[in-house]
Amino acid sequence: MPLNRMTRTLLHTLLLVTLLPSSSALAQEASRIGVIDFQTALLGTAEMLAKSKELEEKYKPRQDELAQLSQDLQDLQQKLQSASGNEALNLQNQGQRKQREAQRKQEDLQSDIEYDRNEILESGARVMRDIVSKLAEERGLGVVVDASTTFFFKPALDLTAAATEAYNMQKQTP
Repeated sequence: MPLNRMTRTLLHTLLLVTLLPSSSALAQEASRIGVIDFQTALLGTAEMLAKSKELEEKYKPRQDELAQLSQDLQDLQQKLQSASGNEALNLQNQGQRKQREAQRKQEDLQSDIEYDRNEILESGARVMRDIVSKLAEERGLGVVVDASTTFFFKPALDLTAAATEAYNMQKQTP
């Protein structure tokens, strides 16, 4: 027996009314939000602070070498101002060679630092994402957003310190 339009509308409305409480509960559960400043949480961990110090120490000799090259170039510039003839030409050629050498070394250093830094950050970010997921589950959160993409949030929603602490605890435990 075909249902008339009014009966279908009534059934449709009744169906919606019975589904609303459950969808409302789902929406309420999914609306529990946490916020994290992911970069601050990760860079504030003991591991990242230690790795940062290691990188500084690892590349300090090369940075010192670049500083010395820069000083050598300044010295050549000063000598060039009072030189003439062949001496000036030799100093100018010497300066150009040192300038190219310094530029190559600077580019190599920058590339090496960036590569190492990215490796460290990617490894740490993987661990931090897992920690944030666990924190979200423990706190019954439906979503966690990054503070950098959020205009406003209440401090009670901030997971940054808890994530850093959990990361440090996880890395201390063998």
